[in-house]
Amino acid sequence: MSCSHHPIRFSAKDSPLPEEIALLAGAGLYPQLCARRMQTLGIRIHLLALDEGIDRAFFDNFLFQSRHFLPITRLGKLLATLQKIQVKYAITAGQILPRRLFGGLRFDLRAFWLLRQLREKNAATIFAAIADEIAGIGVRLLDARSFMEEDLIDEGSPSSSAWKLPLRVLEHGTRIARAIADLDIGQGIVVHNGTVLCVEGFDGTNALLQHAGRFPVKPKLFIKSAKAKQDFRFDVPVFGFQTLEHMRSNGIEYAALEAGKTLLLKQQELLARAEAWGIRLRGYTLAQDSVP
Repeated sequence: MSCSHHPIRFSAKDSPLPEEIALLAGAGLYPQLCARRMQTLGIRIHLLALDEGIDRAFFDNFLFQSRHFLPITRLGKLLATLQKIQVKYAITAGQILPRRLFGGLRFDLRAFWLLRQLREKNAATIFAAIADEIAGIGVRLLDARSFMEEDLIDEGSPSSSAWKLPLRVLEHGTRIARAIADLDIGQGIVVHNGTVLCVEGFDGTNALLQHAGRFPVKPKLFIKSAKAKQDFRFDVPVFGFQTLEHMRSNGIEYAALEAGKTLLLKQQELLARAEAWGIRLRGYTLAQDSVP
């Protein structure tokens, strides 16, 4: 039975903590922050790099028990490596671009047959199937928010600048964003005064924000939402410096991010930069939800 929606979530306050964890890492800052948190807690880390965009200095120089480069398309080798290092827990962190799962890539036999069995083939279904394969060899894939509590945005506005958008605009946008996320279309939308300007698709958040920049209207609100039944084993919404830069360059002044479910990496530095650029951030919770 899949435990996809209620995986184990460790925090720094838990005791005892695992002695060893396999870090299934993609690109970006997220896996580096996660690794440092675990190292501070005395957890030994085995690095399994799943995306070629992983920071090479991090891969080569961080103090890991072992390090392996295993493209996500080599599922059989990934599972064999997890069995070889004999860990009970693994955690995912970092970006693995959905386009790496499509478009002429070479899949090993295990990955090929997994894909053949899926009725729907999108990033969510493929990663969920991979997560279940990992669980099938006795390795528990943790909630990817584990050890990252201080980076999750809280409800309300962490920005010192006043939030000036009417509440009705926020409520309309967050309701639509959740519906889009639940349909596995994307995690983000941009709205203007009750009108949806554009929706995130396969090409991702940066393309969404660039598209929104073409509309000569103000103010524009970017909203990021998790699904009602988000699988936090492999998919945590993240807001970072690259997204903030794309907001600035495309004239988007507001961002609403789902509280308790969205990571703000290097939060204090990020908020300071948003303040300097006149961008206001806010954490929200949908009325029908409770944060798990």
